[in-house]
Amino acid sequence: MKILKVPKNDIKKLGYIFLRKPGIFIGFIFILFFDGTFFAENYTSSQFPINILALLSFFWMYKRATLRVRKLMIYAVFLGLLGEYFFSVYLGMYTYRLENVPWYVPLGHAALYGRVFIFSKDTLVKKYHKAIEQLFTIIITVFALVYLVFFTDVFGFVMTIAVFVILYFRPKDRLYFYTMYIIVALLEIGGTAFGAWKWPPIAFGVFEFLPSNNPPSGISLFYFLLDVSCLFVYILFHQKQWERFKKINLNSNNIN
Repeated sequence: MKILKVPKNDIKKLGYIFLRKPGIFIGFIFILFFDGTFFAENYTSSQFPINILALLSFFWMYKRATLRVRKLMIYAVFLGLLGEYFFSVYLGMYTYRLENVPWYVPLGHAALYGRVFIFSKDTLVKKYHKAIEQLFTIIITVFALVYLVFFTDVFGFVMTIAVFVILYFRPKDRLYFYTMYIIVALLEIGGTAFGAWKWPPIAFGVFEFLPSNNPPSGISLFYFLLDVSCLFVYILFHQKQWERFKKINLNSNNIN
């Protein structure tokens, strides 16, 4: 494995960068407990304070982000909100505890989008991106296979295969989406375990030939759609900046 050839000091730095940027969302898993069924049934429904906490956290991350990431985060909030209502409320792909769309969800989408983007652009991370991608590929493959074999998660496995196929043709996006896959998988496991939301036993509650676990493994596929949508909107409203960005990338590739 390539990651074993990375110097120990750099491994420690990479771990710190991961925990400090996208890894911060691992802590949010435990906050989901307070929007779960146990807390609501035995104490009180606390979705509102979690929404306020998510709003404050979003603005904290927004303030620390670059101008480009800020714009992408704003687009991600609105697109994430539309996506949540479409997939959850309209299609019934999954259902939140109160059968609504909590504020913290689209805000969380945008904040996670921004933190993973910052992580994937870090200088040290980019230096060892191939080693990290290989490690994440192994983790994702094992995770999806365990879900398939032990939980009959055909739906999640199909989505995971789709992620691999798409990223085969988009190598520059692998680090970003592999990181996103892992963080989203952890959040999904926590959220469903606490009962903050749930997935039906088959895809969309309709397709019986696609049995699904609660949660399915490859749900990060839909984050790919969010990313593409955000990029499309960014290009639409910032064509001059995008043309300049493409020229910089082109010149950089020519030099290399």
